[in-house]
Amino acid sequence: MSETFEIFLVATPGLEAPLAAEAAELGFQPVIQPGGVTVQGGWPEVWRANLWLRGATRVLARIGSFRALHLAQLDKRARKFPWADTLRPDVPVKVEATTRASRIYHAGAVTQRIERAIAEELGAPIAADAPVTIKVRIEDDLCTISVDTTGESLHKRGHKQAVAKAPMRETMAAMFLREMGFDGSQPVLDPMCGSGTFVIEAAEIATGLAPGRSRAFAFQQLASFAAAPWQAMRDAVTPRPSGLIFLGSDRDAGAIRMSGENAERAGVADHVRFQTSPIADLERPIGPPGLVIINPPYGARVGNKGPLFGLHAAMGEVFRSRFAGWRIGIVTSEGGLAKATGLPFQPPGPIVAHGGLKVRLWQTGPLPG
Repeated sequence: MSETFEIFLVATPGLEAPLAAEAAELGFQPVIQPGGVTVQGGWPEVWRANLWLRGATRVLARIGSFRALHLAQLDKRARKFPWADTLRPDVPVKVEATTRASRIYHAGAVTQRIERAIAEELGAPIAADAPVTIKVRIEDDLCTISVDTTGESLHKRGHKQAVAKAPMRETMAAMFLREMGFDGSQPVLDPMCGSGTFVIEAAEIATGLAPGRSRAFAFQQLASFAAAPWQAMRDAVTPRPSGLIFLGSDRDAGAIRMSGENAERAGVADHVRFQTSPIADLERPIGPPGLVIINPPYGARVGNKGPLFGLHAAMGEVFRSRFAGWRIGIVTSEGGLAKATGLPFQPPGPIVAHGGLKVRLWQTGPLPG
């Protein structure tokens, strides 16, 4: 349990920096790489990253590497690889391979050789729907072998069943909240809340709930897994009290019902309020100023752009006239729609990949009174 290795935290492209900041807060020493963040640690750190990180989409443990200039050499070295240190012979495995700038260029042949080595040397069955995935990357003739310790993507927290159209992934919502400086101590309002993702994430952050508390992980199927220390790690999660109520509204009564059900399953129903309301009827909540964060329709997938400029202009008027002191964040793929609000935005955040679209966070400072 004391060995250390490189752990790669996969990020949504464009959100590497807030993920690195989150990892640093958890005590890791992150290094930003294309597509994610590397940290050092052992298996307990792998478990902790899966349990606690809100912004990572998955956690890869880099369990070894070797040079391979041709397939015969790959085959030989794959057979000598210490698979039994990580994999169990009774748990099915699948292999995914990529190659880049290497003499071995056929990813399918790489997959085949690695699968055969695991099956014949370890005895583990190979299956397309296996609970454990080995990822093989050959770059500049260096073959790096990683195990996906997560399983289903980390945005699947394990307690959301209902989702609205074009939903914001939990991992992205958490990182956009972080980009706005949210630390759990400010009120949050989402006036187009859909299935409640921003509001529920804010409530979980404020109450100190671990995002991975409700789900299982692929690392539980590995030879390195130890049930007792993992259970102790989970049991050590102690929620903290929060005096805040996080608010969501939406004109769609079905979305509000979904949001309430999702909050109930997440265990934060006491910390959130959802109501059916069009944005024109939005009123500033009683209490200190906080954050409005919103993922409005932007025409690429839900609706079309024409009427959206009027919607954004009206939305901007509501915020300017009623939300003095609050900060506004809008996630959109259309800079023109953000500007249509007339809000005093700071320079937009980095481009973030979201379901085939490229979105950015546009945020203001505290609105003038």
